[in-house]
Amino acid sequence: MKTKARLFILFLSVSAIFVFWGQVSQYAPPEEQRSCACDQCPFENGTLAFQNLTRFSQPFLSRNSNLSEEDFNWWRVIQRGGGTISEYRRNMSRVFKLIPANPPLEEPIPGRCRTCAVVGNSRNLLNSHYGPFIDFQDYVIRINRGHSKGFEADVGKRTTHQVMYLESRSQLDDTTRPVLFTFKMRDLEWITSVLRPQPSRKKSLFNKDLVMIVNPAFMRNIHHMWLQKKGAYASTGFMSLVLALHICDEVHVFGFGADSDGNWSHYWDKKPNNKVKTGGHPGNVEYEMIMALARHQVLKFYTGW
Repeated sequence: MKTKARLFILFLSVSAIFVFWGQVSQYAPPEEQRSCACDQCPFENGTLAFQNLTRFSQPFLSRNSNLSEEDFNWWRVIQRGGGTISEYRRNMSRVFKLIPANPPLEEPIPGRCRTCAVVGNSRNLLNSHYGPFIDFQDYVIRINRGHSKGFEADVGKRTTHQVMYLESRSQLDDTTRPVLFTFKMRDLEWITSVLRPQPSRKKSLFNKDLVMIVNPAFMRNIHHMWLQKKGAYASTGFMSLVLALHICDEVHVFGFGADSDGNWSHYWDKKPNNKVKTGGHPGNVEYEMIMALARHQVLKFYTGW
């Protein structure tokens, strides 16, 4: 009888051990919540996995934006536009009477991977056949006079955002978002004049309800933090690329740099233009930074050749 009791107790003990280990084996610690569903998300935990570059909180201006005097003093001299901060604020107040008060900047979503194609204007896009892949992305960002007509096979057909400054303005359709860079006080006055309805104007340059204006403080941040103050200020192309990292979770970059023959001209030029210059922009520094971002898998870079 004692033997049976001992065997029964042993059976219960072994059963309890198996039940316990079964429960332990089924337990898995909760996975850390990620900011997106891509293989690698930019600014994971607020910081790039490269040089500790942080996400800028307000890359676009809104009606409630308050530019600091320090940021304004940097901005007012990059193209020697002059003016006072009071004048700047008055001009911006006029602009925001004509455009939406807040730009539609969507926050990252853990279950989604938002993709961007940033399409530069380099001649290296010719014969690349990137067009269908560019159009496949959620957002297609073109720069300044970048266009698709006649080059669809290489640069795609779609445009969701056209990044530009005053001197490179172009006619947009009603569905493309104009992303405007301002470099001087006259640019703000131009935006107001373009957006005001005029009887003599048959068609607006772009849809005022879709306008987004880049924050000068963000421009300064790119120059200081991303380019370590090299050159006078960053190019529109490089700033567009950093903007894309704030808009999307996965960024594909096309049409930056020279072609295989070392030409830096545009894909729509009939022949290579060896006189293309980068002006006050640190072209080589920007290109090296793009290559470093690609090596660290922050973005995907396509040479075109």
